[in-house]
Amino acid sequence: MTLKLYNTLTRKKEVFKPIKAGKVGLYCCGPTVYWYQHIGNMRTYVFEDILKRVLVHNKYKVNHVINVTDVGHLTSDADEGEDKLIKAIKREKLPLNSKSMLVIADKYLKEFQEDFKRLNILSPDHWTKATEHVKEMVELNKKIEKNGYAYKTKVGLIYDTGKFKDYAKLGKLNLEQLEQGARVEKDPERKNPSDFALWITNQPNHIMLWDSPWGKGFPGWHIECCAMSIKYLGEQFDIHCGGKEHIQIHHSNEIAQAEGATGKKPWVKYWLHAEWLVLPSGKMSKSKGSFTTISNLIEKGYDPLMFKYLCFTAHYKSPLTFSFEALDAAKNSFLTLKRNIIDIKNNLKSCKKKNGYEKNFFEYLDDDLNVPKAMSVLWAVVRDKDIGNKEKYDLLLEFDKVLGFGFKDFKEEKVKVSSDIEKLIKEREEARLEKDFEKADKIRDDLKKKGIILEDSSEGVKWRKV
Repeated sequence: MTLKLYNTLTRKKEVFKPIKAGKVGLYCCGPTVYWYQHIGNMRTYVFEDILKRVLVHNKYKVNHVINVTDVGHLTSDADEGEDKLIKAIKREKLPLNSKSMLVIADKYLKEFQEDFKRLNILSPDHWTKATEHVKEMVELNKKIEKNGYAYKTKVGLIYDTGKFKDYAKLGKLNLEQLEQGARVEKDPERKNPSDFALWITNQPNHIMLWDSPWGKGFPGWHIECCAMSIKYLGEQFDIHCGGKEHIQIHHSNEIAQAEGATGKKPWVKYWLHAEWLVLPSGKMSKSKGSFTTISNLIEKGYDPLMFKYLCFTAHYKSPLTFSFEALDAAKNSFLTLKRNIIDIKNNLKSCKKKNGYEKNFFEYLDDDLNVPKAMSVLWAVVRDKDIGNKEKYDLLLEFDKVLGFGFKDFKEEKVKVSSDIEKLIKEREEARLEKDFEKADKIRDDLKKKGIILEDSSEGVKWRKV
């Protein structure tokens, strides 16, 4: 089997060939830890988790990095506005100092990492915090300036995109039509509308400032990812991931910085971007307050894995519309799958029969991570009456190494019911023993209306909630 991935840089599906045989450097843009990450953000991390698991299945040793932005991300996503962490300090009415900034960052990083656990997403090899890598950012900026790609203005040290001829390549940008003020406020000192800050010195009251050759200041958002990925993955590495919103600015800026500093091309071989999880009214957005978190879903009674199942109903490069109706459909499918797996696990009879399920499953995943198609193979296994449960279970566990649902941990949940419900269940059992099937069926129907499903088995009657 050959792994193929869609490369945003070339706009085509390519056979994956790592820079170093058997090893993969994987960088995933992480959170700005000023607030909760919404489920749209988490869809991207679910996709990246599948990618990592598929790479591992293909026998690659993966060095996985996720950055943590805890300074320097301004509210405009450009070079002006308030630092998002400072905005969070004010929102939560904490003292306006560096200690509060770190408290906020730690709080929301822990919540983000908890969401990883809830969704069975593998942790990276390195969580890299921006505030702990400022030295590397300053050194990288020195190289950029030395190589002639930077100039100074009242804002700070600015990257000269006009000097970098491949700047438009990743985002397919039309720089001639990009007017002054399109990205940042009109600035007569800027040589090009697409130029951006490498080091910001015009906010002397910022609560986190570092010394640098360009004056006291703090790093631009884009240099952070560059410096940290280069430190842990080298001056050239294999895969860089993120949401599609990063293509035209953040990731284009990263390429310009890294290749401007090192002179090595390509900096990254494969760029993979996830499509958005959207609401019927449009993109999910923290700034507009139109977002839902994993914690919100739990509060409403959903298992986070039901959301993960919803993510698997669409290819990562296709938009996925979120609604509670869609989540309820995913919930029902997930619970049906869970019940089937528990039943299979409880009756591991063997009946070997040659089949191509494993080959088909991983061929779909190797074809640019086609999880919906792979899920169709999983369901075919569950429904196949010709292979034994032992063989089914072994296949499902193999599939789960990539899907990450935790099939092995699935178990029957004890449902507590009221004494009235217990009395009805007992009455139905007595009716069945007396062969009064009309009464037994009526009680079953009454219980279903009350949200209790009865399941007759060789071990006696079992019940679960609808």
